[in-house]
Amino acid sequence: MLSPLHPHATAHAHAGLTLLDRDHSILAFNARVFDCACRPDVPLLERLRFLCIVSSNLDEFFEVRAEPHLNASQRHADQGQFTVRSFEQLAEVAHTLVERQYALYNGQLIPALAQHGIQVVSHGDRTPAQRRWVKQYFEREVRPLLIPVGLDPSHPFPQVANKSLNFIVRLSGRDAFGRENDIAIVKIPRVLPRMIRLPDKLAGGGQLFVSISSVMRAHLPELFPGREVGQFSQFRVTRHSDLAVDEDDVTNLRAALRQGLEQRHFGQAVRLEVASGCSEFLSAFLLKQFGLPAQALYSVSGPVNLARLTQLLDLVDAPHLCFPSYQSCFPTQLIPGVSFFDQLKQRDVLIHQPFESFRGVLAFLREAVHDPHVLAIKQTIYRTGTDSELMDLLREGVRRGKEVTVVVELKARFDEEANINWSEMLESIGAQVLYGVVGLKTHAKMMLITRREGRQLKRYGHLSTGNYNPRTAALYTDWSHLTADPLLTADMEKVFVHLASHSRLPRLNRVLLAPFDLHRKLIAQINETAACADAGGNGRIVAKMNALTDEALVHALIHAGQQGVKIDLIVRGACMLPAQVPGLTDNIRVRSVIGRFLEHSRVFYFGQNEVQALYLSSADWMNRNMMRRVELAWPVTDPVQRQRIVDECLVAYLHDGVDGWDLLPDGSYERVKPANPEAAHGAQAALMTRYAGHVNERHT
Repeated sequence: MLSPLHPHATAHAHAGLTLLDRDHSILAFNARVFDCACRPDVPLLERLRFLCIVSSNLDEFFEVRAEPHLNASQRHADQGQFTVRSFEQLAEVAHTLVERQYALYNGQLIPALAQHGIQVVSHGDRTPAQRRWVKQYFEREVRPLLIPVGLDPSHPFPQVANKSLNFIVRLSGRDAFGRENDIAIVKIPRVLPRMIRLPDKLAGGGQLFVSISSVMRAHLPELFPGREVGQFSQFRVTRHSDLAVDEDDVTNLRAALRQGLEQRHFGQAVRLEVASGCSEFLSAFLLKQFGLPAQALYSVSGPVNLARLTQLLDLVDAPHLCFPSYQSCFPTQLIPGVSFFDQLKQRDVLIHQPFESFRGVLAFLREAVHDPHVLAIKQTIYRTGTDSELMDLLREGVRRGKEVTVVVELKARFDEEANINWSEMLESIGAQVLYGVVGLKTHAKMMLITRREGRQLKRYGHLSTGNYNPRTAALYTDWSHLTADPLLTADMEKVFVHLASHSRLPRLNRVLLAPFDLHRKLIAQINETAACADAGGNGRIVAKMNALTDEALVHALIHAGQQGVKIDLIVRGACMLPAQVPGLTDNIRVRSVIGRFLEHSRVFYFGQNEVQALYLSSADWMNRNMMRRVELAWPVTDPVQRQRIVDECLVAYLHDGVDGWDLLPDGSYERVKPANPEAAHGAQAALMTRYAGHVNERHT
């Protein structure tokens, strides 16, 4: 069981009930991811991958969430959401998690890898031949890129970029000018790989690697001829990196964001990481330079920045230490070789990614691009990656004379640069590029195809809970919905026109749209379900999402549960609703599923006696999604399709006895303990097995 991680009160939905703290809930989620790195039933290299994911997640947490707590601490605030105490409590939890990470890395993962002949070899453990090779590598690949900076009045402490890896060195003796300046900084260039594989002839039959920091450490003295290197340490600073651009006060959002991206690397320092051997003198010196308190110092027994070990995973050749390869099948509701347009005239198609392949969505767009009867393609882009087949298809669509309109969200956190580059490329070839609505992020995922059929124009649409990113589509669970429904596609057209013209949004037929009516109608659905239960009927709510932090929705759910509605929430990450509190939230269960794939689909089910409503959505139940983003939710009305979603995405996860965690009344999470572990059901594994059969069918 994970310990309670949420001491703060936020608001009181009902007497005696305190909502859970969002930031502590985020850290609790990362503790659940860390548990995957500890599990003996997870393959060894995948355990290391989970460890890297935790480090990457913690980076983002500090970049986005830590600054207000730190600032409150530094001004000695003792009232409100952010205080000295809130900073200290977050630091305590984060320190504990980091300590557990390195204990696992050093105590279990590294020894286990060594048993398989996979080792990261330190300087002290290298043979003479290995040392010669490393020295040659240093002289050839590393030294030409290094500029050691000695600190003096004319060379003050240099600007250290966010998350860059550096060495601080304390020198003895005098410099070339007879001065005793004793501190120098050496930046490790980001263009250098963090892990380097030694040649097989030096590996003795195993797979041996050296880290760039170890290479640097071994040759530090050579960078300071005439001086003696005394104390030294790796260090890395994390900076507040949430871009803040006043959209009302800029004439060119794209240019303003480019400038902001440059400044992001040098935002306020919020965390300092050093090697465990770092002296008190050097760590105190660094804390002073970055204006940080002692609680912001993380001294680690191993690589500074475990996330970089993902490069090791890419270099190691050991498929038996990874998850068995999984080949997703072509969408089962699609008939290969038959036109998408003909199929969609017969029925809607659902694709359950990654169990079914995202290739189906790309094939839909590819057919539209090459079909001479297709006149227009409209597309939203939130995250698509730096190398995207989808964007290549849109470019081909422009070349073939289609009217291509793309709504690109420039403010997709940490994907801003890629999206700016895509928008510039599309504009340069003649596509119409839009940036959505000022002050809002366009997070909705939709594609609309307009096709001439005889004397009519027919629309075909794709809606999704996930991004148009082929890489993440193989790793995230999501639903894709292909449709020719005239009411649904007419709504999509209206949304595109609204995003382009900013005109008053006309009444929509089926789609719920944030920030207009999605929040209000979700609360209305919850309240109607509560009224049904209060009147003696059967009220049922099952909702799957990534996060539940909107207080109005939380309050509505608590009220519905107290009216007798049976509520199951499948919330992967942060959840502020305390479940199973006696007398208050007895009817509400909260489950988190952390497995091989990242749970990303949003599904909302409401049952009122015999009436069922089910929505797919791009939106989590967070205030930002409801009020500060353009989001979609749309109903699945076909009973067969709706039942498929219920079976595969709700029931399966509520019965997960392998990857499931339950939220307890005290706010802690406990791993599900099935009565018969040998026969325990894992939702993701079961779905992989189910759809693997369809792969085989297609190959026979």
